Amino acid sequence: MAKNKTTETQSSVVDFINAVEDSTKRNDSFELVELMQQQTGFEPKMWGTSIIGFGSYHYKYASGHEGDAPLVAFSPRKAAISLYSYLAPEHREALLSKFGKHKSGKGCIYIQKIADIDVEVLKKMIALSVENLNKLYPPQ
Repeated sequence: MAKNKTTETQSSVVDFINAVEDSTKRNDSFELVELMQQQTGFEPKMWGTSIIGFGSYHYKYASGHEGDAPLVAFSPRKAAISLYSYLAPEHREALLSKFGKHKSGKGCIYIQKIADIDVEVLKKMIALSVENLNKLYPPQ
């Protein structure tokens, strides 16, 4: 079984964010850390080299693949800020329709800056992600 590349590390979240070249993404990253920390109650941790995650859960798929992942996370990438959360299908479209300017993929939501989105909707998305993942994968 392949080993997960994205695991929790001891790298500094502050050092990582301070190295972000784009000042808007850097400032938004510090704001996202504060917001996600308040919403989850978890300290920010680096996952891999470029993802800032909050909390964690252990998953195991029917295939036997298992690992750990953050309950919610984000990454200030060059093209956009990637937001990682788990939204159940019954909530996803309704929340994203009120979210503001974004693009979405299968597992990520991409924003250019916080000013483009409704922060209250983001808070709801974070709360639902933590709730959903704790139901799917109860803490050990």
